[in-house]
Amino acid sequence: MTGNHEAVRELLGAWAVDALMPGDEAELARHLRQCESCAAEAARLRATVRHLDGPALPDPAPDGHPGRHGLSLALRSRAPALRTAPHAAPYAAAVTGLQALLAELDEQAPWGTPVVHDWDVHDTVAHLIAADEPLARHLGLPAREPAPHSPDGKPWRAAWEARTREVIRRERTRTPAQTVSAWRVQAAGLLSSRAAHDPELAARATVLAGIRLPVADHFLARAFETWVHADDIGVALDRTVPPPPSPHLWQLVRLAVRILGPALGPQAPAVALTITGDGGETEWVLGSSADPISAELVLDPVDFCLLVGGRRTPDQLPRGTSGDESAVRRVLTRAASLAWL
Repeated sequence: MTGNHEAVRELLGAWAVDALMPGDEAELARHLRQCESCAAEAARLRATVRHLDGPALPDPAPDGHPGRHGLSLALRSRAPALRTAPHAAPYAAAVTGLQALLAELDEQAPWGTPVVHDWDVHDTVAHLIAADEPLARHLGLPAREPAPHSPDGKPWRAAWEARTREVIRRERTRTPAQTVSAWRVQAAGLLSSRAAHDPELAARATVLAGIRLPVADHFLARAFETWVHADDIGVALDRTVPPPPSPHLWQLVRLAVRILGPALGPQAPAVALTITGDGGETEWVLGSSADPISAELVLDPVDFCLLVGGRRTPDQLPRGTSGDESAVRRVLTRAASLAWL
């Protein structure tokens, strides 16, 4: 195996999460002694996975809370996520939070609990593997799963749905622990990539999920989806999943507004959108810049993100409004239509 560079790279993810088969361990160690590039990638992956795991603690902890992976402890301590450039920090925190939640399921194992769409907990994690793949491929991460079978030219949403079905179908043949391991390895690869640490590199735009955005914004999109699906799992299991820390939440709000503005178009009636809540207050004018403001809309940042994420409807959303109600409705309906989760 030492002469098969690519085959060895395939094993690095399993090694990083201590899931390597015993027969491969000696061969991998031999290769790493001879290959500087694989050794460097191995070090990055292992450091990222260990950081995401959090500090080692007695199990159970002295205060009676769950041990090393316990969600209660993770949410109470708010330990910092892996240090990255600011654009990747929300994703690192979202991965840490979801990992803590999933780790609490080891003993209770409610993996078949319905979550969202027709997915259970296991399927939802499998979906995240598929959802993270486009950014991972763009960043040149080693492929650890079979390539998508969708033909070129297929509309992105149809390709996205087909790939999710394909990955879920495959992951159902594996254990939940194996699926979580595959998701963790891919997340660790994204967070150890150069683009997660280099704002200049992350400023380059690319088309993923049907929209052209800087890579930095695609990292924020991954944070957005990871948090929303962690919340989905929490709701299904009657466990509280807090929103992102305030600085991260506002990064997600600004991303959603950057996407919503062009989606409304320059001919839409001008609406002053104010997002106010924990961490401050910011106002944007959406729609026509040539016409006077026809309405004002005030929303909470979490509610706004859940609307854009497809977890709230315009009718469910607490809001403050004044002026043209039809213009307000247009903004809310367009925001809800952006959901791809």
